[in-house]
Amino acid sequence: MKHPNKNARERCNISQVTNPQIGRELPDIQSTTPAVRINLTRVGVKNVKKLVEVSRPERRPVIFISTFDVYVDLPGSLKGANLSRNFEVIDEVLQQAIDGDVKEIENLCSVVARKLLDRHEYADRTEVVMESQFMVKRETPVSQTSCHEVVKVHASAVARRTFRDPIVRKSIGAEVIGMTACPCAQDIMKERAVYVLQNLGVDDTKISAFLKDVPMATHNQRGRGFLSIEIDDDQHVKLEKIISILKDSMSASIYELLKRGDESYVVLNAHKNPRFVEDCVREIAKKVINEFRDLPGDSLITIKQTNEESIHQHDAYAERLATMAELYVELNSEQNEMP
Repeated sequence: MKHPNKNARERCNISQVTNPQIGRELPDIQSTTPAVRINLTRVGVKNVKKLVEVSRPERRPVIFISTFDVYVDLPGSLKGANLSRNFEVIDEVLQQAIDGDVKEIENLCSVVARKLLDRHEYADRTEVVMESQFMVKRETPVSQTSCHEVVKVHASAVARRTFRDPIVRKSIGAEVIGMTACPCAQDIMKERAVYVLQNLGVDDTKISAFLKDVPMATHNQRGRGFLSIEIDDDQHVKLEKIISILKDSMSASIYELLKRGDESYVVLNAHKNPRFVEDCVREIAKKVINEFRDLPGDSLITIKQTNEESIHQHDAYAERLATMAELYVELNSEQNEMP
């Protein structure tokens, strides 16, 4: 797409900078014409470390330990991009967040993306990727012991220049660690238990009652669930809901600190709720439709689940990428077919 101002890029090629040490203007090398004139999709900076503080009304601010990747596209007429502007914009927007003007981290990314279009007048597209560590306070299920855990938060935004206002799409997501129990191995162990109990003379009614209350052993995995939702800039998704969906979609939640009663509760519930890696992804998708039914149909949902196997050297993996509309149609079609 051509820039709305036809002469903007031409002006960039003759910009000057002043060197105070020698007292005269020097040409801006970045704005000169390159030897090989091709457009570049992404030019920017990566791994910019920042401490992000997002204010909340009548509550303590949320602190994120964050890493930013910031990019702009570059036309073939320019040798380089002015990367210092990326740092300036990030610091400016972070100060706005501290002052309360930016209240969500995905909004922080979209504000940075918009401002980068203003600072990089030659760019038609800007992109901001933010990965953060977020400390969540929790209580264990039985003893109510207070503990903390770290959640990885992913946010991004892409701004595209138009002849009117920029078009901005943003995303917010998280990666949560949980526990899964393998249904296949558990079924094998259940058959073994039934065989042993029958040989001991236990009647089938008692066997069924026992297995209902005492689930069989199986091998476990540490599961890593990921959910990201891409939306228009005027939409909003609560990060807390995303984290909750991920936690509730595995066999059981895990905790940094467990008393004996808590440990028994977690292990028992995990084995009462065995799930394959595929089950986790499908459960996340179902909960997304239930929790975010008001989002537009073109909202893009990314779901990933990785289970680190305990009896294999490999990991199990499943994912789904779909719009809200696509997931809604599939889930409702399945329900309509049920008797």
